[in-house]
Amino acid sequence: MAHRDEEVAELRRQIERLSLFHEVGKALASTLDLQKILQTIMEKISDFLQPDTWSLLMLDENTQELHFEIAIGNGANKLKDVRLKLGEGVAGWAALHAEPVLIADASRDPRFSRKFDEITQGETRSIVCVPIKGRERVLGVIELVNCLNKGSFREEDIPMLKNLADYAAIALENARYVQLIHELTITDDCTALYNARHLKLVLDAEIYRSSRYNYEFSVIFIDLDHFKLVNDHHGHLVGSKLLWMIGDLIKGNLRLIDYAFRYGGDEFVVLLPQTSKQNALLVVRRVRDLLNSKVFFAEEGLNIRVTASFGVATFPQDARTRKELLHLADEAMYVVKNTTRDNIALAGEGIPA
Repeated sequence: MAHRDEEVAELRRQIERLSLFHEVGKALASTLDLQKILQTIMEKISDFLQPDTWSLLMLDENTQELHFEIAIGNGANKLKDVRLKLGEGVAGWAALHAEPVLIADASRDPRFSRKFDEITQGETRSIVCVPIKGRERVLGVIELVNCLNKGSFREEDIPMLKNLADYAAIALENARYVQLIHELTITDDCTALYNARHLKLVLDAEIYRSSRYNYEFSVIFIDLDHFKLVNDHHGHLVGSKLLWMIGDLIKGNLRLIDYAFRYGGDEFVVLLPQTSKQNALLVVRRVRDLLNSKVFFAEEGLNIRVTASFGVATFPQDARTRKELLHLADEAMYVVKNTTRDNIALAGEGIPA
């Protein structure tokens, strides 16, 4: 009879596992909402293994540090700003070695860092960590602390956690690919700036926001002077690289809230939120001076210099629609292009003294 009861209990656990994987798989197939998928995965893990505290840590590829993307349980709210280096603590060890780790008694394991108990004001007794492995690298770590319904987590818990970590990896890589596709649809191939298609969306959003909060914003049209001569004399490869360099120069001298776009050919557009026409003029003068002082391809001995014609229009002073605002900035730019070049014109005011 006892043997029969064990078989029934094991069968029940198998059904629970299959149900768990079914729910996670359903979430993965039904939405591209990364947070919803990760939350579902972690909640199912919590329901099945009943940890006191559970976390999903993500690896920042640039800093090579883990941060707590999701943390639930006692003191978990205190972990949101905590960063772990690769190899630090049990989660850091799992990420560094790309291997799961189970510790029945944290007080006896040198990989455990007591600083987390100090932060959360808790006591870690047992811990299990499983790395989330993508195709090329570790993406993060699932971490469970203190099993509530038994003394410690068990080795047989790890295969299930690894399977769920695989689901998390699929969700994370899918989100990465979706983000990449989105970036490709709004980014210019040559300059890595936003493209003209995205300009329309951003301008419409800025008009709405500025109308609602009574802000000004300015648009700058930039057309490079005699750029065709660069392509004619040096070839299109040099011309394309020069466009990238100029786009980088423009973007590198804007605020974080500003936008830079390649409008087409050798034309660029800059959007300056919460910026009056006079303040926009200061920005344009700075960009113009930087461009005029720059010698491109000096190391190759080409010593290319480039100037540009600039036009500025401001919302709502000059226009209240996207189409009219772009038209007036473009028209101001052509005032310069058809006269002096290498200068700035303001919509409705011409070239300032």
